[in-house]
Amino acid sequence: MRSGLLVTALMSSSALCGAALAQEGGVALEEVVVTAQKRSENLQDVPVSIQALGQAKLEQLEVADFADYVKFLPSVSFQGSGPGFNQVYMRGVASGGDGNHSGSLPSVGIYLDEQPITTIQGALDVHVYDIERVEALAGPQGTLYGASSQAGTIRIITNKPSTAGFKAGYNIELNKVEAGGTGYVAEGFVNQPLSDTVAVRMVGWSKRDAGYIDNVPSTRTYPTSGVTIDNDGVTRKNYNEVETHGARAAVKVELGENWTITPQVMGQVQKSGGFFGFDPDIGDLKVSHYYPESSDDRWWQAAMTVEGKISNLDIVYAGSYLQRTTDTEQDYTDYSFFYDTLYGYGAYWTDDAGNPVDPSQYIQGKDRYNRISHELRVSSPQEKRLRFVAGLFYQRQAHGIHQDYKIDALGESLSPAGHPGTIWLTEQKRVDRDKAAFGEVSFDILPSLTATAGIRFFEADNSLVGFYGYGAGYGSTGERACFKGPVISGSPCTNLDKRVKETGNTPKLTLTYKIDPAKLVYATYSEGYRPGGINRRGTLPPYLSDYLKNYELGWKTSWAQNRFRWNGAVYLEKWNKFQFSILGANGLTEIKNANEAEIKGAETDLTIAVAEGFTVNAAAAYTDAKLTANYCGATDSAGVPITDCPVGSVDFPDGPQAPKGTRLPITPKFKANLTARYEFDWKDFDTFVQASAVGQTSSYSDLRTVEAAILGKQEGYITFDVSTGLARDSWSLAAFITNLTDERASTSRFVQCAEAVCADKVYVIPNQPRTFGLRFGQKF
Repeated sequence: MRSGLLVTALMSSSALCGAALAQEGGVALEEVVVTAQKRSENLQDVPVSIQALGQAKLEQLEVADFADYVKFLPSVSFQGSGPGFNQVYMRGVASGGDGNHSGSLPSVGIYLDEQPITTIQGALDVHVYDIERVEALAGPQGTLYGASSQAGTIRIITNKPSTAGFKAGYNIELNKVEAGGTGYVAEGFVNQPLSDTVAVRMVGWSKRDAGYIDNVPSTRTYPTSGVTIDNDGVTRKNYNEVETHGARAAVKVELGENWTITPQVMGQVQKSGGFFGFDPDIGDLKVSHYYPESSDDRWWQAAMTVEGKISNLDIVYAGSYLQRTTDTEQDYTDYSFFYDTLYGYGAYWTDDAGNPVDPSQYIQGKDRYNRISHELRVSSPQEKRLRFVAGLFYQRQAHGIHQDYKIDALGESLSPAGHPGTIWLTEQKRVDRDKAAFGEVSFDILPSLTATAGIRFFEADNSLVGFYGYGAGYGSTGERACFKGPVISGSPCTNLDKRVKETGNTPKLTLTYKIDPAKLVYATYSEGYRPGGINRRGTLPPYLSDYLKNYELGWKTSWAQNRFRWNGAVYLEKWNKFQFSILGANGLTEIKNANEAEIKGAETDLTIAVAEGFTVNAAAAYTDAKLTANYCGATDSAGVPITDCPVGSVDFPDGPQAPKGTRLPITPKFKANLTARYEFDWKDFDTFVQASAVGQTSSYSDLRTVEAAILGKQEGYITFDVSTGLARDSWSLAAFITNLTDERASTSRFVQCAEAVCADKVYVIPNQPRTFGLRFGQKF
C-alpha cells in the first residue's frame, strides 16, 4: 500500500509536467555542473547515470551527514550500526555481511574532492556544510575510479577558496527528537582573499545528535555456572548521543595564468555513546546491554590538487594522506549467553584455580587506518573532435586491527600471553596496494554521434599478517597455531602471514547520440571489479576478485526552454563469483565467492519548474537483483564456488543455502523520493514552504534463506519531511520537521553471532524518530 502511494505521488509529479508546459513566464532551471568524467561539464551533457545534489539543494533538504543525503539517492542503499560504520551499496550490488574486520573491500567508492576516502570500516561520516555538491555516479566506474567503484562512486565536492572577494557565513540550529534528547548544530565558514592570486577558506562545525535509544534495566542468568548479571551501572535514557567536531582549511594559489595549487587539510572527531539498535522483544527504541558501549572516531586528511596547462593539454595532480583511528567498546553478552545456553560454553572459562567465572564478554577495539593516494592525469582540449583523458594512479591503504574480547577474572593461563583477561585476541595488519593506468578516448563520428572507449589496467596486492585466536591453554587456533614470533606489536606470536597479487583490466565503451542540443541518448558497456584477498581465518583459501559487467541505455533530456528535465537509464548487470562475507566459527569473518547474480533495473529523475518559485523534484529506482546459480556455501581448494548441491546429497543434505532465483539482500525493489518547494515574497521577506517524501519497499538483510528468515524482513516505509522559513538581507530563519509521521523504518537487522545461535536476539537499526528543528543563519 505504501509503495503504491509513492508511485501515485511520482505519477502526479509527472502530470505536473503538462501544467509546466502550459504555463507562461516560467523560469528556466539552473545548469548543474559536474566533474564525473574528470572534467567540468554540464550534467545534461554527460552520458553517465548521475544524480547531483548542489549546495542549495543540500541546504534545502536539511542534509547534514551521510544518512541525510543517501535517502535522496534512489540507486544507493546502506546498512550499518551507527555513524561512521555504514556500508554503501548501489544498484543492488550487495551480498550483505561486508564491512567486518579484514572483510571485502567496498563495492562503492567514496571521494572527497579528487581523493578517495573509502575504508573497510565504512564510509567516513563527513559533516555536510559548505559543500558545493554531492555526486552519485551509478554503475561500474572502474575505468576512471578503479577498484572500490565496482558498483558506483559517491563524490563529495567542497567549496574552494576564491580570490573574487570576502565571504562568510554561519548557521545555528537547535533540534529535539521526539521522546529523545536535544541536539544542536553550530557551523561557519570564512573565505578571505590574501592577494589577487591567493585566497584561504576556513570551515568549522560542532554538532550534537540527540539520543533516542534507552538502555533499560535487566538481568541475565548463565545456565552452566548459574551466574546472574545485571546492567545497573550502564542503564540510561537516550543512550546513543553523538558529538561531532571538525574543521577544514584550504588555500588556493594561482601561479600565473595557467597553474593553480590547492592544498587542503580536513579533520573530524566523532564520539558516539551507546548502541544504535533496539530489541523489539524489549520495546520500541529500547535495549538491555550490560557493558559500556561507545565509539571514538577520529580522522584527518591532508590533500593537494595541482591544476595547469602544458601547451594545450590540461594537467591535474591529486594526492592525499588520510589517517583514521576508531576506538570502540561493545557489549558481547549475547554471544557468551547463547553459546553457553546451547553448548555449555561457559564451563571452559575459569580462573587459574579452575573455578567458574562470569563468562560475560565485551570487546575493546582499536582500528588504525592510513591511506596514501596519488593520481596524475592529462586531458586534451574538449572542443576537439578527437579528445582524451589519461592517467596513472597509485594508492596504499593499511589497516591495523586490534580486537580484544574480554572476560573479567579469566585465568591468565587461558589468555594470550601479555593480555590477561582476554579470551580472544586479534592483532593484525592488513595492507591493500593498487596501481593503475587508465584512459578514455572520445571521437565525434558525426556532429551528433560520439564514441568513447576506455580501459583501466590494474595491479592489486593484498597482505594480512599477525595473530588471531586463543591463548596457549585453549583451542587449536591462536598460540597453538603460531609458526614464528611476533611481527605485529602487541601480539604474542604470528599465526597468519599471507599475501595475494593479481592483475587485470576493466574496459568501457559508450555511444552517445545528441538528438538536439537539449537531448541525448547513450548506450554503455562497462566493467567494474573488486580485488580478492586473504581470509582472516588462515586455514581458508584466499577469496577471489569479483567482476561486474554492465549493459546500459540512458537518456538526458531538457524540455520547454529548460523548464523540465527528465533523465534516466535502464540496465542489466551480471555479477560473477561475487564475494560474500559471513560470521563463521568463533564469530570470525569468512569470505567466500558465491557464484553469479543478475541485476535488472531502471532509474529516473525529473525536475520541473512548474511556475515562478514553484519547483518539483522526483527520483526513483527499480532494482531486480537475483542469484542466477545456487549458493552452496562452499568453494573448492582454489576458492572457486561450488554450484551443484542438490537436497539430499552427501556433502549438502539440506541443499543450497540460497537457491537460484533468491533475491539479493539489502536493496529494496523500489525506492523513490519527491520534493516540492514554493518560494514567494511575503511583505519584505523571501519566504518558502517545502515538503518531501522518501520511501522504499521491503528488503532482507541476509542472502541465505534460513538466516534471512531468522533476521526477518525489513518492511517498506514512507517518511515525510516539511520545512518553512523566511529571509531578508543577510539573515534567514527556518523551521523543520523530519520524519513527520514518526515512521519506524529499519535500515539494518542483525545478531551478535551466527544467526542460528543468536536467533532469539535480533536487533533493528532504525531511522531517527520525528525531529523538530529551528535554524538561524547569516551570510556576508
